[in-house]
Amino acid sequence: MARPRKPAGPLLPPDLPPAPPPVGPEIVRTGAGASSGDSVLSPRPLGDEEEVLVPSLRPRRFPEFIGQRQIVEKLQVFIAAARQRGEPLDHTLLLGPPGLGKTTLANVIAAEMGVQIRITSGPVLTRAGDVAALLTGLQARDVLFIDEIHRLNKSVEEVLYPAMEDYHFDVLIGKGPTARSLRLKVQPFTLIGATTREGDVAAPLRSRFGVVSRIDYYTTDELIQLLHSVSRRLAFPLEEAAAGEIARRARGTPRVAIRLFKRMRDVAQVDGRPAITPATVERGMEMLKVDRLGLDYIDRRILEVLLRRFDGGPVSLDTLAVSVGEEPDTLYDVYESFLIQIGFLARTNRGRVATRLAWEYMGLKPPADRVIDDPQKRLFTDEG
Repeated sequence: MARPRKPAGPLLPPDLPPAPPPVGPEIVRTGAGASSGDSVLSPRPLGDEEEVLVPSLRPRRFPEFIGQRQIVEKLQVFIAAARQRGEPLDHTLLLGPPGLGKTTLANVIAAEMGVQIRITSGPVLTRAGDVAALLTGLQARDVLFIDEIHRLNKSVEEVLYPAMEDYHFDVLIGKGPTARSLRLKVQPFTLIGATTREGDVAAPLRSRFGVVSRIDYYTTDELIQLLHSVSRRLAFPLEEAAAGEIARRARGTPRVAIRLFKRMRDVAQVDGRPAITPATVERGMEMLKVDRLGLDYIDRRILEVLLRRFDGGPVSLDTLAVSVGEEPDTLYDVYESFLIQIGFLARTNRGRVATRLAWEYMGLKPPADRVIDDPQKRLFTDEG
């Protein structure tokens, strides 16, 4: 007697596993039924001796989100309209330097929409099957957040295009003459992409985002407000003058401000101080080699090499990176943007050029033939 056959499962391509492990951090439940204590799950359970309750410093809702008021007001309108229609929020692209809160904003958007968020990054998604596995695991109106989206593989982008527009993707089953295409549907979802390099996002991908928001550097007042919020959450007092001093050295970046606060807390705690004072900040910043403008050792090294070795430029990014001992991407993403923001550096089509402010800051006198206020003028005055 023949054994009864099991019902056939869904047709899947060989490179598409039926139940792959989640890419990146676990799902964050932020919708109905989620507790207020939900957060990104740890990749491994902690032992009894490791269980330490660390309060989350990420805001969960728009009222808790500090700064970027124009972006927040715009998103509140778009989210309210999407919820009234019962539709997912339009695909959103977040632009800006690292550390300004793009991932945090994506989590807040998911919480305001009342849905789940799945987090991954562009370099992790190497095959079309990786994206397909993520998309098939999404529920209606869920959020898929891809950090560093400009680093997506070309084949991965091709899978995303129909998924973003028509909520389906095509997979190829088999090889050679017997190969055939299978169309799989996905639930309507919101793709939130974050990038530090707007120009590296492919034009076809960028055109499919309905909401594009550029996150700017924070003001000193906004960072002071953020530091006081962190102080309350970590239950460690912070004097107003000390908050202003930390904020001025935080490079307009919340991530840097929080990191500096934690280091100042360490100094105050070891010194037996009940709060972070201006004296604590002065001592701590001297230990970290961070000056009053927020420049650290690498910043000053970049300026020193550019001024002393290359007479203020122009010099290419690769040459500057080799001279400093850092990767070109690190210089471009982390250091250059701040030096340009404070007016110490300029990008030209011939390379990086130091400004008069950079010479003055380093206490150096520029060569007689280099005394030009506008670095752009050097493009037309240099010979050869």
